Amino acid sequence: MENTPTVRSPAPTAPAAAAGGPGDLRRDGYARYRPEDLGLSLAAHAGDLAQLTAAYADLPADPYAPTTHRYRRYSHAVYLPWTRQLSFAPGAPDTTYGTVTEYWQDGHNPEYPDLRRRLPDIPTALQANALLLHLIHTDLAQVEWVADLRRVPLYVGVHLIKLAVTDRSQVAVSSPDCLHQDGGSRATFTFAHLVSCANVAGGENVIARPECAGNRPEEVPPEALHERFTLREPLDGYAVHDHRVSHYVAPVRLGADPGHGDRRILIIGLAPYAPRL
Repeated sequence: MENTPTVRSPAPTAPAAAAGGPGDLRRDGYARYRPEDLGLSLAAHAGDLAQLTAAYADLPADPYAPTTHRYRRYSHAVYLPWTRQLSFAPGAPDTTYGTVTEYWQDGHNPEYPDLRRRLPDIPTALQANALLLHLIHTDLAQVEWVADLRRVPLYVGVHLIKLAVTDRSQVAVSSPDCLHQDGGSRATFTFAHLVSCANVAGGENVIARPECAGNRPEEVPPEALHERFTLREPLDGYAVHDHRVSHYVAPVRLGADPGHGDRRILIIGLAPYAPRL
C-alpha cells in the first residue's frame, strides 16, 4: 500500500470576502470568492492548476448514475488544528477502481437517502499538489471562528466533479438536482472552487434559505433566494455554512462552439470528526 502524505502547513490567513462582493460566511452563512481573495496568483500556480485540471480528464462516470454525464472522484483527509497537519486517509481496495472512499450525506440527498456510496479515490499524486493543499488550508482558515472546529480532528472531503457533454441532446446533471444541504454537523461547511469551464451553457449556482431544500429554485418564492450566479473563471468559488442555507447547481448543456463541453469543479467539505466511543 502506498504511503499517504502528511502535510504540516504554516498557520494560514483567513481570506477576506471579495471587495464589494456578496455574502460573508460568518455573518450570512455563505460567501463568494475570487482567486485574489484566497491569496492566489494563477500565474504562480500555473503548473499546479494544470496538474489539477488534467486529473479531470479521466474521471470515471458516477458509478451510481452512469447516464447523468457526471464524473467524479472522492477522497478524504484528517486535519489536526493544533498541529496544522493534514493527512489523506487510504481508500478501501476495489476491483474496479483500485481504491474507493465512502461518501455519505445521511438523509440530506433525496436521490440517495441514507446510502453510503463508495466513490473512486482521487489519484495519490494529486494529494501533494500545492494548489490543492493551498485551497484546503485557506478554506480551513476561513472557518477558524467556529470553536467546534478548533478542538477536534476535522474531516476534509475532497471531491472532483465534472459535468461533461458531447452533443446537444445531452444534459449533465449534478446530484441532487434540487436545492439541498450536505448534512452532518452544524459545523459543516462546503467550499466550491471552479477549476475550468468550457463550451457549456447552464451551471448556475443558487443560494437560498435552508427551508428551500428539496425544491428547485423556480419552486420557491423569489425572496427565499439569497444569490444566483455562474462561476466562469478558474478558481472563482463560493462557500456555504451548511445548516444555515441551501444550495444548488443547474444542469449544463453543450455551448455554441464545436466539440465537447465540460465544467470541472473542486468541492472541499469540512466537518468535525464525531466521537464514536
